[in-house]
Amino acid sequence: MMNKVGFFRSIQLKFIIIYILLLILAVQVIGSFFTNRLEDDLTTTFKQSINERVEMLSYNLEQAFIRDRSEEDPSLEQEIQTIIDDVNTDNLATTIHVYDNQRRTLGTNRIDGRSEIGRKTTDIDVRNTLLFDKSQQKPYFDRETDSRVYVHVEPLVGDEGNTVGAIQFKASMEEVYDQIEGINNIFLQGSILAISISAILGILVARTITKPIQEMREQALIMSNGDFTQQLEIYGRDEIGQLAEAFNDLNSRLKHSYATIEEERRKLSSVLSYMSDGVIATDESGAVTLMNDAAARMIGLNPDDVIGEDLIDVLKLEEKVVDISKLPDSGSIIIDFSDEETPFIIRANFSTVVDEEEETTGFITVISDVTEQEKIDQERRDFVSNVSHELRTPLTTMKSYLEALSDGAWENKEIAPRFLEVTQKETDRMIRMVNDLLQLSKMDSDELPMHKERTEFMSYVHQVLDRYEMNLPETITLERNIPKGKSFVWMDRDKITQVFDNIITNAFKYSPEGGKVRVNLDVRRHIVIISILDEGVGIPYDKLDKIFDRFYRADRARTRKLGGTGLGLAITKELVEAHHGKIWAQSKEGRGTTILFTLPLMGSKRGKGK
Repeated sequence: MMNKVGFFRSIQLKFIIIYILLLILAVQVIGSFFTNRLEDDLTTTFKQSINERVEMLSYNLEQAFIRDRSEEDPSLEQEIQTIIDDVNTDNLATTIHVYDNQRRTLGTNRIDGRSEIGRKTTDIDVRNTLLFDKSQQKPYFDRETDSRVYVHVEPLVGDEGNTVGAIQFKASMEEVYDQIEGINNIFLQGSILAISISAILGILVARTITKPIQEMREQALIMSNGDFTQQLEIYGRDEIGQLAEAFNDLNSRLKHSYATIEEERRKLSSVLSYMSDGVIATDESGAVTLMNDAAARMIGLNPDDVIGEDLIDVLKLEEKVVDISKLPDSGSIIIDFSDEETPFIIRANFSTVVDEEEETTGFITVISDVTEQEKIDQERRDFVSNVSHELRTPLTTMKSYLEALSDGAWENKEIAPRFLEVTQKETDRMIRMVNDLLQLSKMDSDELPMHKERTEFMSYVHQVLDRYEMNLPETITLERNIPKGKSFVWMDRDKITQVFDNIITNAFKYSPEGGKVRVNLDVRRHIVIISILDEGVGIPYDKLDKIFDRFYRADRARTRKLGGTGLGLAITKELVEAHHGKIWAQSKEGRGTTILFTLPLMGSKRGKGK
């Protein structure tokens, strides 16, 4: 969640600062212009006033210089001093000096400067005025009085146009600048008041601008949490109002888009959750970004733990694939996850995810459990190989004997019958093998007809064993251990008879001379267990589970010699399982073999119904 923006970092403060800075800049420009104009006007007025006084005083002094004097009249110095004294100088810092053309001081309005009368001045302005007959007007800073002074030196002209002297008028300008400073202070106070009022107004104006923006920010935070139900209030038709309208329109569009995306996400999540195949998504570098539960179960990893891991490491493809980008080109890969106890094989199919610019943005991997399929394919390959081998052997034998017969052996009365007998036996064995294959094929396709009926099992087993005792080999003893009583089984009598035939026939084949074959029945609560024991050579422990496989023979040479097809126990297993039973073997080498199978007993209710 976004933190709240502080006032000192907010756009509202920026608006206020900009507003005040612009106002200060405007006041500064106006104040500077006003101050400069005021200073120019006041100093110009001050200088004009001084120049008018100098002009009037110059006229009176020039008259004093050109007047003819009698002995009774006052001297030039006295008249000049009188004229100077009559001048009204309201500025106490104003000084007046009158010089003759030799730069001697003839009069001054300064009482403390009367001692200078009659002395020559060294003032450069006075010297330049007398020398060039040109007035000098300039302000300067007087360090003695620490003030700004305006100096006006005017030449005095006689009746013949010659310069007879000069008047120097010095006036302090501090009163003018004090006046300017006072006006500036008033202006500054007014500016501060105006800025303060404007700042308050700026805050109010900024709030009218930032309040909708703040509401938009809060609305954006609400939208980021997936809530699109609220709308912004529109305060006007200005740019901010239009932005609020656009924001509300965006909210409505996002609400619709979010609902659509959420619906699609739920569909995708549901599909991924219920898929039997595993799905793994990665980015363009091969790092896992998504894995569904099916994939996690297959490879035995937690989906959360593999996020960010490399796909090659997750699927253990280091020996097959180095570059993730090469995976889609490989189509599909078979990966063996088998261990010592459990076979487990998966097939991985790869595809590339591209954007609108055909740039690779990731990869999708679909993995599926093909253990059973691979097992079936292998069994099919083994089956075809075994059938080919089993058929080739008798056919090769028959071909050899038939070629011998066709080469003239048929004329030999001793050899020909034996050759025909071998050919007949091989033909019979091939017919039995084909019949067994047809029966297995029907079982695989559930086309083998079953005619089940309620059968009293104890008497049925006695009937089967009685049939064997009538044709029992002289060297073999058949022993039966069947409990008394009645037990009923829902079964196909012919198919279960075939089961007994296959097992007992094998027991007779592999029993030594003088051997004994025992048939035991054990009735349990819901099942009957039939066990058939022989005293043959036995079967190695590691081969016990394979004797029910098609075409498997522990001793191929002996089995083929005895005429076996290698399909008897496979058919037996299929028939027992078709009756919802189980079959297995127990054996020790040199101590014989026991074949056991179970059949379910019928319940009492079903028995009464039958």
